[in-house]
Amino acid sequence: KTLQAIQRVGQAVNLAVGRFVTVGEAIANENHELKEEMSIACIEARRAGETIAQLTDVASLDHPESDSHITIFTDKTGVVKAARLLLSSVTKVLVLADRVVIKQIITSRNKVLATMEQLEKVSSFQEFVQIFSQFGNEMVEFAHLTGDRQNDLKDEKKKARMAASRAVLEKCTMMLLTASKTCLRHPDCESARINKDGVFHRMRLALEQVIEIVTDSRPNGENEVAPISIYTGIKEFKVEGLRENLYFLSKENLSTMLEVILEHTEDFTDSAYTSHEHREHILELSKQAKMELEQLVSVWMQAQNQKTKDLMEDLEVAILKTCQCMNELKREVHSAATSLAADLLKYHTDHMVLKALKITGVEGNLEAVAEYTCKLSEQKEQLVEMCRLLRHVSGTEPLEITCIHAEDTFQVTGPQIISAAETLALHPSSKIAKENLEVFCEAWESQLSDMSMLLREINDVFEGRRGEKRVYLSLPRPGKHNANLKTLKPVKLDTEEQAKIAKLGLELHLLTSDVDSETEKWEDQENEIVQHGQGMSMPNICFVAEQLIVDFRQEMYLIKLFINTLKSKGSNEWVYYCR
Repeated sequence: KTLQAIQRVGQAVNLAVGRFVTVGEAIANENHELKEEMSIACIEARRAGETIAQLTDVASLDHPESDSHITIFTDKTGVVKAARLLLSSVTKVLVLADRVVIKQIITSRNKVLATMEQLEKVSSFQEFVQIFSQFGNEMVEFAHLTGDRQNDLKDEKKKARMAASRAVLEKCTMMLLTASKTCLRHPDCESARINKDGVFHRMRLALEQVIEIVTDSRPNGENEVAPISIYTGIKEFKVEGLRENLYFLSKENLSTMLEVILEHTEDFTDSAYTSHEHREHILELSKQAKMELEQLVSVWMQAQNQKTKDLMEDLEVAILKTCQCMNELKREVHSAATSLAADLLKYHTDHMVLKALKITGVEGNLEAVAEYTCKLSEQKEQLVEMCRLLRHVSGTEPLEITCIHAEDTFQVTGPQIISAAETLALHPSSKIAKENLEVFCEAWESQLSDMSMLLREINDVFEGRRGEKRVYLSLPRPGKHNANLKTLKPVKLDTEEQAKIAKLGLELHLLTSDVDSETEKWEDQENEIVQHGQGMSMPNICFVAEQLIVDFRQEMYLIKLFINTLKSKGSNEWVYYCR
């Protein structure tokens, strides 16, 4: 029975290796620069699999009739060698395949960058629509490649950074569309140009960060300097400094570790948004932490000279008191950061400043727009400060990175809303400028909503409850129009289905944008086409009308196709939105 079981395992390993090698050989045929290396690794893996199958084959073993004990392996050395060869060759195939994936992502990024350069230089709306359609397809491909890579990453920190970069690209794609349209409609408007340039710059930074994560390198070989949070500092101080390395660290090192933590608490005590009560408690606990450490060092020095039982007990008490003080400090800064965040998020839920900017922009009231942009700048500073403080108490590296991403988003989106509002105020009748402001305001509102979720996750980590992991989707999420719908179970779509839906969605939005742009032209009574149309004969008018109807039917057909695709997947929320 043992021999038969071993034989089945050997055969199974050989079959699995065969299937694995078949995929490797297919990859080699598609990538000629790696073909030789990959082929050699595949040959070695196949040979190792076959060797293991032969060595575990019952028929090839000798069965002495006189001996009741059967030797399972007559050549154990051969099995070990075959197993090692299998391990090394399979690892080599995986490494080479990984290089192929990295190359695919870099190639896809280069395509996106090249098309972005074309989009920046276009001068007509028709040309822009054609290039943006290509850009949309390339972004969908890039989103799926990076999404698969994100799922494969084992490092949670890298996974969080990848998620943040992909979220930026997702939101910026729509911003790029409306900002570019606005610039094309109002080519002489400086604020529109600034708005568009900001979107392109942010997308390029996000694309660069994705490549840094994928290739595990930074430009010019410089090392990434990660900011240290209070939570991380206290964790290292308590665990490493006091328990494990107490007898290997100098008192100067302990003092330095504490000093770094207390320097970061100044972010709270110097903040204009920290309450007086929290500020006083943090200062008091910082002072107490210094005193407890001095006492600990004093007892420690005595314990090194005289290792009596009483001194060792005093040392343990000193360690416990220092740890307790650090815990109280951690609890106090957490309370200060989360209470500030809760108050700010509650205060800004009505989005009054954004609503006022939209109204005054449509009215063309430049003075009122300037007044509300000042208020938005103040709000931005508050939210940026909130993100900085939350980073200190986030509790995990992924949440810390999410805080940094949120801070960057508020820093960038605030000025972009201001430039979009200024453009609308200068051109109050422009539908495209109004749509552009709406898109940037929605991005701001979306980030505020994400902050509420982030705050819950930080509280869950602090209280020992692991909240649900945040999901970043490469496809658009249903908007605010689905408030009255029942909650539906998410449907898992494969890569091809997601790409199809995303492509249809982009084409639908492009056609809608095209129609909006044309409609705005027709509403302009001074437009030369309108003036020409007023003098046209009835047959010519009918011909133009028929062409418009054909275009309209194409758009309606696309909407129906989009709805049917979503209905087949049970995505009723999207169907409701499209209708």
